[in-house]
Amino acid sequence: MKYKRIMLKLSGESMSPEGEFGLDHDTIVKIAKEIKSVADTGIQIIIVLGGGNIWRFRDTKDSGIERTSSDAIGMLATIMNSVGLQSALESIGVNTRVCSAINVPQLAEPYIRRKAHRHLEKGRVVICAGGTGNPFFTTDSAAALRASELSCDVLLKATNVDGVYDKDPNKFKDAKLYDKVTYTEALSQGLKVMDQAAFSLCQDQSLPIRVFNFNTKGALLSAANGDNIGTLVHG
Repeated sequence: MKYKRIMLKLSGESMSPEGEFGLDHDTIVKIAKEIKSVADTGIQIIIVLGGGNIWRFRDTKDSGIERTSSDAIGMLATIMNSVGLQSALESIGVNTRVCSAINVPQLAEPYIRRKAHRHLEKGRVVICAGGTGNPFFTTDSAAALRASELSCDVLLKATNVDGVYDKDPNKFKDAKLYDKVTYTEALSQGLKVMDQAAFSLCQDQSLPIRVFNFNTKGALLSAANGDNIGTLVHG
């Protein structure tokens, strides 16, 4: 079953080669082409980007910058990533709007739910930047919030592993990949699907989460089409 409207959560690290920081042109264009393959089918797409390739509190705790200010820098980083991805998408013919929770009118529209909804109906890709606009909330929470507000059919969480495992597959060769798991099972087993606030919101709204490996070519299109890839977290 092909979804009508999807939320795509991308990490900031996806914007640069592994182990590097900042924005990499070739990497962003590659991401844009994967998104275009989905947009061309008529599926409506909302994107939330992280900012970890530029700034993230947990990586900069020793900077001397207190949490609220550090999170503000991180939210600005997501705007930088969003504008970069918008440029790449539009360079290959994908009409895109950046809607920001932080007011930066020279770079993006303010996030207004009804306006974002209208953009989607007109076939535009909508990138929701600036996180939730508040400190202490991750971009996972922003993705869950916007997906709920905009009535998405699924939240697609792009990662660099094949889905949700019972333990870290990068450390344990015998890690088990789950095909499907319920919200309750994920909580009881301590599976790291998303941060707690984001996961709780998805559970409350019965919003399914599909975790998949974005590095596999065509994986996003398969996930958007409802194919059984990665791990589906459901009620």
